[in-house]
Amino acid sequence: MSSLAAVNPALIEWTGHQGLPRFDAVKDTDFAAAFDAALAAHEAEIDAIAGDSAAPTFANTVIALELAGDELSRISALFWNKAGAHTNETIQALEREIAPKMARHYSKIGTNAALFARIDTLWDGRDKLALTLEETRVLERHWKGFVKAGAKLPKAEQERLSAINETLAGLGAQFGQNVLADEKSWALLLSEEADLAGLPDYLRDAMAAAARERGEEGKYAVTLSRSIIEPFLTSSERRDLREQAFNAWVARGANGGKTDNREIIRETLALRAEKAKLLGYANFAELKLDNTMAKTPTAVNDLLVAVWSKAAARAGEEERDIAALIAEEGRNHEVMPWDWRHYAEKIRTRKFDFSETELKPYLQLEKIIVACFDVAGRLFGIKAVEQKGIPAYHPDVRVFEIRDRSGKLVALFLGDYFARGSKRSGAWMSSFQSQHKLPLKNGHVGELPIIYNVCNFAKPAEGKPALLSLDDARTLFHEFGHALHGMLSNVTYPSVSGTGVSRDFVELPSQLYEHWLTVPAILKEYAVHYETGAPIPQALLDKVLAARTFNAGFNTVEFTSSALVDMAFHTRGAVEDPMAVQGQVLSEIGMPKSIVMRHATPHFQHVFSGDGYSAGYYSYMWSEVLDADAFAAFEDTGDAFNPDMAEKLKANIYSVGGSIDPEETYKAFRGKLPSPDAMLKKKGLAA
Repeated sequence: MSSLAAVNPALIEWTGHQGLPRFDAVKDTDFAAAFDAALAAHEAEIDAIAGDSAAPTFANTVIALELAGDELSRISALFWNKAGAHTNETIQALEREIAPKMARHYSKIGTNAALFARIDTLWDGRDKLALTLEETRVLERHWKGFVKAGAKLPKAEQERLSAINETLAGLGAQFGQNVLADEKSWALLLSEEADLAGLPDYLRDAMAAAARERGEEGKYAVTLSRSIIEPFLTSSERRDLREQAFNAWVARGANGGKTDNREIIRETLALRAEKAKLLGYANFAELKLDNTMAKTPTAVNDLLVAVWSKAAARAGEEERDIAALIAEEGRNHEVMPWDWRHYAEKIRTRKFDFSETELKPYLQLEKIIVACFDVAGRLFGIKAVEQKGIPAYHPDVRVFEIRDRSGKLVALFLGDYFARGSKRSGAWMSSFQSQHKLPLKNGHVGELPIIYNVCNFAKPAEGKPALLSLDDARTLFHEFGHALHGMLSNVTYPSVSGTGVSRDFVELPSQLYEHWLTVPAILKEYAVHYETGAPIPQALLDKVLAARTFNAGFNTVEFTSSALVDMAFHTRGAVEDPMAVQGQVLSEIGMPKSIVMRHATPHFQHVFSGDGYSAGYYSYMWSEVLDADAFAAFEDTGDAFNPDMAEKLKANIYSVGGSIDPEETYKAFRGKLPSPDAMLKKKGLAA
C-alpha cells in the first residue's frame, strides 16, 4: 500500500492554467499506484469520521464526508476521462481492475456501521438541527445512499451486496470495452467510384481521412462512428453497401468471440435483480426509480406506452411514403432498416425542397460552437474566452475560460469534438471538478467547476472546416446545456452541485438548450456558408424550420422501443435469454420490421456500461415533457431571450443543482408541472 507522498503530484495538485490539471505531466503508468494510495487515504479519513468520539454533528460528520477523498476524486476524474475519451490497452487493463476495486471500496464505506450510526442519528433528529433546505437535502442524500448501500442489512447480506456491486462494476467496464473494440475493428474500405455513388464531398473527405488513419491512403472508409455511418446510410445509392454497413453497426457487441456482450447482459440483469431484492425492492427498476420524479415503473410505462401508440401510427404513415417512393423508382423490395434514412432524406428533399447536403455547408462546427456560447451570453451573461496552447488530455481538446458580466472567472470548459479510435462513441458531459463553497484543506474556500464536453464529429481533411448535420448541431447544443448546468452551479455542498440531480431531471437543462439552436436569430447569424460566408437563405431557413417534425414517427419509435426494453429488463428480473426478452417486447408492442431500436441490447451502453441509465433511459422523454413546456414559457412572451424568464431559468434550474426537490424547483420556474401535451406537439405527434 503506497503513500500519497509517493504519488505523482500532478495527479492530485492541479497547478495548470487557472487550476487545470497538468495533463502533460501525467503518465498512464502513474494511475495504479496512485489509486492504491488514494483509496487508503480515503479509508483513513472515513475511519476518522466514524471513530470521532464527539457526538455527531452536521459539521463533523456530513461536511467531513463531503470533503473526504479529495485525492481519490481527482485521480478518478483524470482516469475515467482517459478511459472514455482517450484510452489504450494500459488504461483498459487498469479499468478492468479499478472498477471492481472502487465498487468494493465504496461498499465498505456504505456498510460502515459506526459511520451509518452517526448519519442515522442526524437523520432521526433532523428537525432539531436548524438545517437549511440545502443541508437537509445533503443529509437526506447521504442517509439514503447508506441505506441503498446496505447499511441496514445483516452482515452476510452486506457482504453479498458488496460482491454483487464489485462484479457489476467489472462487467460494466468490460461491456463498454467490447463495444469500443467492435467499433474500432470494423471498417468497410471503398475505392471504386461506383462504390461512392451518392456520397457528398464532405462525407468523402471524412471517409478518406478515416481510411488514412487506418493506413489505407487513397481509399474511403465507412466506419461505425455515428458521424460517418449515419450520413453514409442516408446518402449512399448502393443498397448492398448500406445493408453491409448497417448490419455491422447494429451487430456491435453481438459478434461472437471475446467481445460478445450477451453473457455479460444476462449476468448483469441477474445480479441487479438480486441486488434489488436484498434491498427490499420488488425489482431493480423500483430501486432505481426511488427518489426520481417518475417514482414508479408504472408511471414510466404509462408515458412510454401513450407516446408509443402515436409514434407507431406516424411511423406507419412514413413507411407507406417510403414504400411508394421505392416503387416509383421501379424497385420491388420491402422497406428495410438500411433503406429508411436513404429514402426519408429523398422524401424530405422533395417535400420541403431541401436536403441535408444542401444544409450542411451552413453548419460549420466552429460557428455552431460560437453560437452555443452566444446563446449562453444572451441568456445568462457569460462569455467564453479560448486559451490557446494549453496542454489538455489530447491535442484536439480546446480550453476556454468562462467569465461573467463583470469579467470574473466562473468556470473552465474543455471541448473535445472529433471522433478517434481511442474514444468511445456517443457524446457526453463530465467534470474534472464540481463547484462548491466549502473550505478546503489547502486554505482555499470552494472550487471552480472544470467541465468538459466530448463529441464524435467526423474530423475534416486538413485545411477544410468540419461540417455538421442538423442532428450533430443539436448534439453540440445538448451537451453544452449539460455543461452549463455544471458551470452555472451555485451551491454550497459538492454532492448536490451541478448535475447532481435525479436522473429524469438531469436531461432538462440539456434538452431545453437545444431549442435555441433553431431560434431564427441564431441560425441567421451563425448558419453561414463555409465558402462564401453568406448567411443561410431565408427560404432555406423556412424549410428547415418547417421540417423540424419530419420523420418524427421513426425517431420516436427508435427511442421509445429502447426505453420500453430497458424497463422490461429491469422489472422482469433475472432472465435466461435477454435477447429473447428484447424480441418478445418488440413483438408485443408491434415494432415495425423496417426500424430497429436506437440502441440494441448488446451495445446499449447507457444501460449496461455501468448502471447510469439502467431503468432510466426513459428519462430523456420525461425531461422532454419538461423542456417543451419550459421553452414554451419563453415563446409565450414572444422573446426567446426574455431576460426575466432567463433569470428565473438560471435561478431555478441551472444554478440550484440538487439542492432543491426537482418538482419544487420546476414549479418555482414555471408555476406548475407540465403535461405531455407540449412535448407531443413539439414532436408533431399531436395537433
